[in-house]
Formats: sequence, structure tokens, C-alpha cells
Amino acid sequence: MSQQPTLAACLTCGACCQSFRVEFAVYELDDMGGQVPAALTEPVNGSTCRMQGTGTVPIRCVALHGTVGQTVACSIYDRRPRPCAELEEGSYGCNKARVRHGLPPLGEWHGA
Repeated sequence: MSQQPTLAACLTCGACCQSFRVEFAVYELDDMGGQVPAALTEPVNGSTCRMQGTGTVPIRCVALHGTVGQTVACSIYDRRPRPCAELEEGSYGCNKARVRHGLPPLGEWHGA
């Protein structure tokens, strides 16, 4: 039986922040008129940047605070980049990250 997603699940998870490269357009940076703190990113090319800590293994986004699977927080949650904002709790990507870190999937899980 699978668990249903809850709003609190992200407060104890953080698996996505330690699983995926977070690349996005430079126009999301605060020094380019967006809201993502440029100081927490690194350039990829002239039009793309990424969150520090997500470009090499082991992945751990610089904005993540806490311990995955226990208590976590994103220090820029209200200013996070689009890929982070679009990752839905209980989605395939969410569950893939959770399983990678030994956490149970949320909702329906059709992964391998």
C-alpha cells in the first residue's frame, strides 16, 4: 500500500536536492532580473547556469539544509529556480529521488 503525498513530506525528505542537476536559464538569476540568488549558482554556458553542488557527484544543492530523510529545508524556497518549483511531490522524479535515498515512494510508483 502506497502513501499519499502530504505537504509535510518535503520537510523531511530533500532527496531531490541530493539527486538531480539543477540547470536553468540565467534570466532567473537575481542579478538578471529574476529571483534566484546568483551567488549560489555557477555558469554552465552563456545562457544557462546551475545551482552549486548539483553539477558533480555526490550531488547536494548548496541551498539544502538538514539531513535527507529527517528534517530538511531549502534556504531559497521562495526564490528557487523553475526546475525545483516544477518538481511535484509524489511525481516520478520525486519518487525516483526518494527511492535512490532509501525512502519510500509517495503515491503511485511505477519506477524500476
